Amino acid sequence: MALMASISLISARQFLSETSSPYEDNKASFITARPRLSSVDHPRIIVRKHDRKLEVYSDKRLLKTYKIALGFNPEPDKEREGDGATPEGEFYIFVKNSKSAYYLSLGLSYPNEDDARRGLKDGLINTAEHDAILEAIRSKKMPPQHTKLGGLIYIHGHGTAKDWTWGCVALENEDIKELFDNVEVGTPVTIRH
Repeated sequence: MALMASISLISARQFLSETSSPYEDNKASFITARPRLSSVDHPRIIVRKHDRKLEVYSDKRLLKTYKIALGFNPEPDKEREGDGATPEGEFYIFVKNSKSAYYLSLGLSYPNEDDARRGLKDGLINTAEHDAILEAIRSKKMPPQHTKLGGLIYIHGHGTAKDWTWGCVALENEDIKELFDNVEVGTPVTIRH
């Protein structure tokens, strides 16, 4: 029995000495806090729905990646009000809301021009709504938020434990605070599947 224990102990020691910890390369991230964003020049946000990640770029240089949660129907592109899907496409931040019900929020310019064309073609919106969306996008303002295409799509706080929003992109509160402090109205946002 003692021989068996010593063989197991030697094998375990040998195993541990010949392998590296999966955290070996990331020891710094466990010892110190994640680096904070500060003074981002020419920010751009890319949301990768499939990976549940939000990336912040300065020009073409990746600065930081955040974990996210999406709408309760996370796979498809948003098509209509109430579908629980997070939209895909090119947007911009049209407002920074420091009095959000979800801690802090950044309003996204959904519906965009592609959504307006699709909505008009599918009979979800009329010509006047279509034209109002296009005018808002051209002037970098808030597009109409209460059409059958849906609206009120934000990047906001209140957690990433599961996909729970009505189509928004959710972050942890400390992450939305950092993002909120480093982006401006007009910042481009790309949402990809």
